[in-house]
Amino acid sequence: MSEASLPPWLQEQLAKYEQLRQTLQTVLAQKQQLEAELADTERAIQELKKAAPDAATYKIAGSILVKVPKESLLKEMEEKKELTNTRVMVLSKQEQRLQANIQELQAKIQEVLKPKQEQPQGSQG
Repeated sequence: MSEASLPPWLQEQLAKYEQLRQTLQTVLAQKQQLEAELADTERAIQELKKAAPDAATYKIAGSILVKVPKESLLKEMEEKKELTNTRVMVLSKQEQRLQANIQELQAKIQEVLKPKQEQPQGSQG
């Protein structure tokens, strides 16, 4: 069955399905990027905790390094970790909703197309 022979509402459903799949791919890419950022932040926190209390610590500010107290930097990194973790959780929930919507829409589309595919061709009853 060609796309041109599909009813307009079904074409809309197929377009919506494709849009949901693209949105899911975007969400998965963002989540993967944030998870990598979270892992980097956790490694930095571990290294800061290992450093001596009076160790010189620096952070990037634009294109320069600025010396900051260890505790201040550690607090900032912990806050960043918490924020990133929250964003990952939000994206995970969004991912679950999208997957559920995709499955629901896919089932609807298959249900509509199935009877048309099963009709015997050239059959005279």
